[in-house]
Amino acid sequence: MALSVSKEEISKTVLELEKSFNERWSAGDNRGYLDNYAEEISYFDPVLEELVVGRDAVVAHIESIYSNPHIVRSEYLNPAVSVGDSGDFAVLAFNLNTYVLDDNGEEQQLRAWNATEVYRLIDGAWRIVHSNWAFTRTATDAIAS
Repeated sequence: MALSVSKEEISKTVLELEKSFNERWSAGDNRGYLDNYAEEISYFDPVLEELVVGRDAVVAHIESIYSNPHIVRSEYLNPAVSVGDSGDFAVLAFNLNTYVLDDNGEEQQLRAWNATEVYRLIDGAWRIVHSNWAFTRTATDAIAS
């Protein structure tokens, strides 16, 4: 099957979508992400021990903890997109640093994230089917077990 859209174009589209959702999130509007989640989404959140499955459950979880973070700047570092040969599946991984203003109006880092978003083309739209957010630094020792 020949792709009508190149992997490079798909990668660019997915990264632009992710940035648009995150910029809305940062400004106090979480609906970019929430409205894009597929019905069958699975979601890992660093504040939970278990996987959350299903759009309704993920939306309920996020709405229960979300408040406007007032993020003034985000850095998208090391983005990598792997696109499936069929052209309807893409995995985006990136590091995200977010910044807020302190009491003196100076930028300070709020969080450093490792993020993985799995997108699938569903009825002509790229939807998130899996989302994994992790703090960049959680372990103090390098271990692989």
